[in-house]
Amino acid sequence: MGDLAGRDSGNSHDRAVCPGRRAVTVATDVTVRLDGGVAVLCLDGAERMNAIGSHTYRALAAAVTAVENNGQTRAVVIHGAGRAFSAGADIEEMGGFGSAEEFRQFIHGFTDALAILELSRLPIVAAINGLALGGGLELAMACDLRVAADGAKLGLPEARLGVLPGAGGTQRLPRLIPRGVATEMLMLGRTIDGARAYQLGLVNQLAASGDAALTHAVTLAGELAAGPCLVPARAKALLRETAEAELGEGIGREREVATELFATPDGQEGFAAFRERRAPAFAAGQPS
Repeated sequence: MGDLAGRDSGNSHDRAVCPGRRAVTVATDVTVRLDGGVAVLCLDGAERMNAIGSHTYRALAAAVTAVENNGQTRAVVIHGAGRAFSAGADIEEMGGFGSAEEFRQFIHGFTDALAILELSRLPIVAAINGLALGGGLELAMACDLRVAADGAKLGLPEARLGVLPGAGGTQRLPRLIPRGVATEMLMLGRTIDGARAYQLGLVNQLAASGDAALTHAVTLAGELAAGPCLVPARAKALLRETAEAELGEGIGREREVATELFATPDGQEGFAAFRERRAPAFAAGQPS
């Protein structure tokens, strides 16, 4: 994926550059705000609805990697500046591609970046305001949990451009909502609002506005950060590893993970606190 060195502020913006072509547009940057055990990552490109270009997905992957190893962050929130979470991949950058190979490299880099989020030890919550379309929804689906404003618009409209999603949309969507609904959305490029997304299980919580969605997401991340840090990490890994497993195989793996967690200091503290009828005092630090 090349250099993933990112920034923790949006003071300087790169330009999206197509190989062999001049720069055409200011790229969406990624800013990071640390709030105790929660890192709040913002797609900072409101003037272009937080379009995701190659600079953006590299910066996002770098930011997640950095907070995962800073010794204090235990949960992450991702949101978009302005009126959108993200309206999708950077069409202006993609429009400058001179070959299918350049397109392939772009979506390969995008999927690699989303895999870093999905494989992170930290739980990641998407706060969806306004539009979450195409690559924007693919980013949200690569997060572990999603909070959306009831009026948000979510969808994969690539069909209207004569293509299909290329950064995991066809694979993650039917794993999160009924297959028939996913098929209709993919074939016709249909969008749904936040309320419908909540009904379908695509989002975990519904909020009255974009600001409320961010507040709810930060609160949810704070709850995760205050708990035993290994539980979200092991839950992510267990669900991922057993997604295609037979029931017996999955239960066997579950037993191993539960036994591992029971033997940890946090596991012992949790049981002791329950017996003693007090609040548990879980250890600080990050999951390993």
